Amino acid sequence: MYIIKNAWTSIKRNKGRNILIGIIIIVIAASSTITLAIRESANSIVKAYEEKNEVTATIGMNRNSLMKNLREQDKTQEEMINAFNSIESLTEEQIINYGTSNYLKSYYYTYTLGVNAKDLTEATDSLVKETEETETTTTKRTIPGENSSGRGPSGKEGNSGSTEVTESSKTTRRTEKIFNEKAQSGAFSLIGYNSYEDMKDFISGNYTITEGEVISDFESNSAVISEELATLNNLKVGDTITIIDAKDESKTYELNITGIYKENTEDASNMKNMYTSSANNIITNIKFVKNIVEQNQELKPTITPTFLLKRKEDIDKFKEEITSKGLSEYYQITDNISTIEKATESIDNVKVFATTFLILTLLIGGTVLVVLNMINIRERKYEIGVLRTIGMKKSLVSLQFMIELLIVAIVALTIGAGFGSIASVPVANQLLENEINNTNNQYEDISKNFGERPSSNADNPKREKRDFNFGVAKVNQIKDIDAVVDIKVLLKLLGIGLALTVISSSVSMIAISRFSPLTILKERS
Repeated sequence: MYIIKNAWTSIKRNKGRNILIGIIIIVIAASSTITLAIRESANSIVKAYEEKNEVTATIGMNRNSLMKNLREQDKTQEEMINAFNSIESLTEEQIINYGTSNYLKSYYYTYTLGVNAKDLTEATDSLVKETEETETTTTKRTIPGENSSGRGPSGKEGNSGSTEVTESSKTTRRTEKIFNEKAQSGAFSLIGYNSYEDMKDFISGNYTITEGEVISDFESNSAVISEELATLNNLKVGDTITIIDAKDESKTYELNITGIYKENTEDASNMKNMYTSSANNIITNIKFVKNIVEQNQELKPTITPTFLLKRKEDIDKFKEEITSKGLSEYYQITDNISTIEKATESIDNVKVFATTFLILTLLIGGTVLVVLNMINIRERKYEIGVLRTIGMKKSLVSLQFMIELLIVAIVALTIGAGFGSIASVPVANQLLENEINNTNNQYEDISKNFGERPSSNADNPKREKRDFNFGVAKVNQIKDIDAVVDIKVLLKLLGIGLALTVISSSVSMIAISRFSPLTILKERS
């Protein structure tokens, strides 16, 4: 108790010096708070981006492995094509099995099935093509007035009769039909989804609804079609189209058109083709597609899975797990980790800058405190000698000096943290401003891609508007100090203050341990 009382008395007696030390600690605390706030804001941006762009893994064809194996087996091109076609597609059971992994948050998959349609014209660039064939034939014709030597009628040699020469080539033109009736594969691609979040082409803006909407009921017999298909067949929202089983014309199914979309990719502006690659896509839900497949077991839909991982560090373990579950060597797993890391690279640079600035601040501030403490020890050398002479131990004298600095540090840290907390809110919001605007605009743009979704429908009052995240994380503006300077930041700040106190006090401990009280008193006299 005496040590604490003596330390407080010493603080009041040396106000000027302690105020100077306090100002330095306040500056260190304020700058450290702002720096930590920048780091937390950067972490928030990265977290928001990772939530918006989750780590995904997809399964696709490993063509390199396939071609390598086929070349090693010395296959002909025809044999290679047959081998490729013989590779079994992924089944729903396999995907569900892969989706049970503990490394996944969730997974989804789409169904794609080739179908035909009643009274619906396919969007194709041409129906016929013409090819030229050249056949080599031998014909003879007589050239009058020319002999075998090639001289004319006035020539001195040869007869003036005619000669026969050989002429080759005969060109014929034939017309070849292009597959107009796709009885086996289907003229149209029927694509089934489970939810808005699965419809990545609409989320990315590749597709945009121009009329109607993509309704949220993913169990009804509804669909959206391309502008090209709608224009070609004079279709509009509210019309009904009849889908025909590609392998059994007796099986038909009806779909109600709820929306019309356009494609916004580079392919859409390609002048070489009249129609885009998505012109014949009919987008519906998985339930409808599966219903068609269940009615005809001969149909083989293409199932495309997407797996959402909990952490990007688990991608290799997930790949190993799927491989161990029997994934064919002709399939490979791809992820989007490199894309995400590249997109957050600039934010990571901000974090590195903030960390570097924090380290420099602590080095400079710590050095100044050490120097001031050394000066303090030299000025109070006689006081140390008196305390040691009356019997106070070196450790207690050192503890008194440490308590003095700790009291000043706690008061200064509190003031500095307050200033830093107030300043951290606008600093954090400045960093988050672009991300807030970008995510809000992106959310609105994606919502428009799915069409206008009214809060109620006159024809169906029970249908209400729902909010969907579309895979986009909402980043909100920071309004409260504790949103940036939370308990974690305060604990880090306290740790910084204690570290500075211990480091600067260690100088006094070393100096006091080397002082001899008799020598100090002699020098004083």
